[in-house]
Amino acid sequence: MSSAHVMILAGEASGDAHAAEFVEQLKHERPDIRISGMGGRAMSRAGVDVFFDSSIIAVVGLIEVIRHWGDIRRAMAIVRERLEQTRPDLLVLVDYPEFNLKMARRARELDIRVLFYISPQVWAWRPKRIHKIGRLIDHMAVIFKFEQAFYEDAGIPVTFVGHPLVDKVQSGEDPAALRARLAIGSADRVIGLFPGSRQSEISRLLPLMFETARLLQKRDPGTRFLLPVASTLDYRDLEQRCADSGLDIRLSGDDIYTTIVCCDAIASCSGTVTLEIALLGVPMCIVYRMSGLSYLIMSRLITIPRIGLANIVAGKPVVRELLQDDANAENLSRELTALIDDREYRRQIIDGLARVRENLGVGGGARNMAQLVVSLID
Repeated sequence: MSSAHVMILAGEASGDAHAAEFVEQLKHERPDIRISGMGGRAMSRAGVDVFFDSSIIAVVGLIEVIRHWGDIRRAMAIVRERLEQTRPDLLVLVDYPEFNLKMARRARELDIRVLFYISPQVWAWRPKRIHKIGRLIDHMAVIFKFEQAFYEDAGIPVTFVGHPLVDKVQSGEDPAALRARLAIGSADRVIGLFPGSRQSEISRLLPLMFETARLLQKRDPGTRFLLPVASTLDYRDLEQRCADSGLDIRLSGDDIYTTIVCCDAIASCSGTVTLEIALLGVPMCIVYRMSGLSYLIMSRLITIPRIGLANIVAGKPVVRELLQDDANAENLSRELTALIDDREYRRQIIDGLARVRENLGVGGGARNMAQLVVSLID
């Protein structure tokens, strides 16, 4: 009997990382399993036969998708061809719903079982999608406890596997050592600039963060800035952009969690990174910008009052969100200053982030996900 074949489709950096984590657990559970897929460096390092580099199509926003539509269509054609040729025992879709649900439809036509991992945000916008999703998949694996009820109420098989970050997020190095390596003093105030892991995010948020850094450095010349470089980005390109800005910004390709705890406050893009920052208890402000047309459309579709995952998981506004026109250098610099200098405000933010940690559960997410995969292929 041949070994089981699982195909995994992850469309961006966070999905690539989460897939890699459960793949490592899956290989421990079933060493003979064959795993192929669309993904990035993390999945490749975990032993996945990556047949399409997902960083090419890791974009967000309607206008951005249109600009990259040629690459996205090519990725779809390649995935469909692989599904038809290899007929995996299970197709695991990791986030990236607009793309992945189209692939689920083709898998359905080929009678391939489908497991969706990291639910589309049906609780945030277009809630009626849940019925379409239920027709295209066999099982949903959710990472937030509150999501389970949405699928149970719709009669869709669902398992709460837990959030993989709970086990993963911890500093791998003494922050003082990283500060010393970056020539940052132990008493220096350090502000993290976290524009994201996608080129589209860099284009929209990095100029804002540069402008903010100029204001902050003018008010306090001793302020230091730290910018992490995701594996999906070109380190030299970002290094050149920082040099051209004329600002003293230290780049870090080191462990992201050590980079986070080196900071006294962080200006962050929206996304999974806000949960990572929350788990490490560092005060932050969330900034979000997209094209005007994309924002106009999205703002009419979203049904919840907050867009930052840290605030959504907490169930209340814990950190400030600066969106579109409000995401300007004056507002952002004022908020970052308050996060460091206003002791009472800082304490309130840190207490709120502790609530996020409590609501993410006790861990074991990657292991639970691997066991769910095994149960479905068996």
